Amino acid sequence: MFVNVTMSLLEGFGMTLKIFALTLLFALPLGLILSFGSMSKIRPIKYVVKFIVWVIRGTPLMLQLIAIFYVPGLIGQWATNVGYSNAIINFLRTWSVPDRFMAVMVAFVINYSCYFSEIYRGGIESMPVGQYEAGAVLGMTKTQIFFKVILFQVIKKIVPPMGNEIITLVKDTSLARVISIYEIIWAAQKFAKTEGLVWPLFYTGAFYLIFSGLLTLLFGYIEKKMNYYKG
Repeated sequence: MFVNVTMSLLEGFGMTLKIFALTLLFALPLGLILSFGSMSKIRPIKYVVKFIVWVIRGTPLMLQLIAIFYVPGLIGQWATNVGYSNAIINFLRTWSVPDRFMAVMVAFVINYSCYFSEIYRGGIESMPVGQYEAGAVLGMTKTQIFFKVILFQVIKKIVPPMGNEIITLVKDTSLARVISIYEIIWAAQKFAKTEGLVWPLFYTGAFYLIFSGLLTLLFGYIEKKMNYYKG
């Protein structure tokens, strides 16, 4: 039984890792773009981005998952029943996310990119103005200053808070089961429902602890390597 449970949990954990990896792949660069938007000197862009970040950070990820997967379809169904034009109904349907996994990815990427954007923004704004002025004196463009002078110093500053968010992401992947994605907690619940076994639910903790521990070691190594940047 232990082997069967382990194999089933490993299958669910594979989906957990998939959600984790794809979220980081898309949320890390999108978060940097959003951070630029929140620091933009163009006020409409700045306020729109800040409003989006405020809404996403102020509402639960579970609610966002439910909204992204169910709400567009419900609105489309309501529009059909009320008798709106086909153009409006088709427009609403184009915004629906029919695939459960795609809905999970949209929700996770949007959510974590907003959190990452605030970490990026804090790191960038913490840099001394003299760093930019020195680069300008050397004849560097703003882009060159950012990527050659500022970026690695920012990375050094944001490794600890970024590491905390990424470890939180590991645990948040369990929320995917809200819209029936088969991840590790779902796999454990299956044994509780069909065979009355509760211990697989606690067994999942070992998977999370091991993975989080490996990430902790990785971020500790990165932080140590980045000690070169003392600024």
